[in-house]
Amino acid sequence: MATPSVRQNAAENGIIPLLTPYQMGKFQLSHRVVLAPLTRQRSYGNVPQPHAILYYSQRTTKGGLLVSEATGVSDTFRGYPDTPGIWTKEQVEAWKPIVDAVHAKGGIFFCQIWHTGRVSNTCFQPNGQAPISSTDKGVTPQIRSNGIDVAQFSTPRRLRTDEIPLIVNDFRLAARNAIEAGFDGVEIHGAHGYLIDQFLKDEVNDRTDQYGGSLENRCRFTFEIVEAIVNEIGADKVGIRLSPFANYAEAGDSNPEALGLYLAESLNKYGITYCHMVEPRMKKMVEKSECPHSLVPMRKAFNGTFIVAGGYEREDGNEAVAEDRSDLVAYGRWFLANPDLPRRFEVNAPLNKYIRDTFYITSDLDPVIGYSDYPFLET
Repeated sequence: MATPSVRQNAAENGIIPLLTPYQMGKFQLSHRVVLAPLTRQRSYGNVPQPHAILYYSQRTTKGGLLVSEATGVSDTFRGYPDTPGIWTKEQVEAWKPIVDAVHAKGGIFFCQIWHTGRVSNTCFQPNGQAPISSTDKGVTPQIRSNGIDVAQFSTPRRLRTDEIPLIVNDFRLAARNAIEAGFDGVEIHGAHGYLIDQFLKDEVNDRTDQYGGSLENRCRFTFEIVEAIVNEIGADKVGIRLSPFANYAEAGDSNPEALGLYLAESLNKYGITYCHMVEPRMKKMVEKSECPHSLVPMRKAFNGTFIVAGGYEREDGNEAVAEDRSDLVAYGRWFLANPDLPRRFEVNAPLNKYIRDTFYITSDLDPVIGYSDYPFLET
């Protein structure tokens, strides 16, 4: 662990830690500012749209790492309107020009693959069936991010033991499709109360088979997905996002420190490129508290690239890198509102304020608003 003198030395020499180069496996990054995965609900009919070409290319720098919005692995993944998928040929073809635009500017692009599990409603499911999960316990209604609307979740159906390999295979096929679409790799979404997290967390997972109970059993589903994807596309193209401390969608754990450490240590077996962890200060969307060292044991345990996320700004992002608490820092809302975020960090320029009301735009409104219309710095 680096000492405070590291920060002082960096400042005295004009070094901005976030903007130093980094070798992430086979990928040479020019800086350490990562575009976090951000659901934007502008993929009508679960198909990525042409307006995403500009959105992602705006946020691309040569040698910069971008992670796509969460992208569904099958027709049972859906929990929100107009989120993209990657299980059909049409979806794969729709992603190709978006990926090409990022690559044309020299960016490195990973596709985050996702299943919402019980964070869903029968209206989103094929034939109106119940959402699938590790459990048959439902999620209580929740106020949406606009503070007004209420999200209603249907009672889920507990997956049978013999069905679980089918879901693992959905993730495997989605990873293969992502590579076919041109992505450089995939990030497995194992965070924020969605399907994988519903297996990991003991406040949700009440199974009595080999996928429930002990820490080893609760993590089994995750590792089966990781192994299947590694075998399909190669470990050098795989990352995972985890939030052991979070309690989104009532998915908390009685011992998140043990869960996070076990996951970080065990993932080394598969040799994946990175582990993307969410800070415990981001238990809910509006919360932020200071606990800068909570992820350090996991950072030390994991052998690959370590990415942190969760309410970071320029100063504490620089500190995280300078103090060797992380290799890379992912930015969500600030990158959403500042397509030239690395440049703004370089010159320490003011940041555009994000407009929460335009985070999610339904199909009857202009998709550009709050999407690709945030201003760049004047040159």
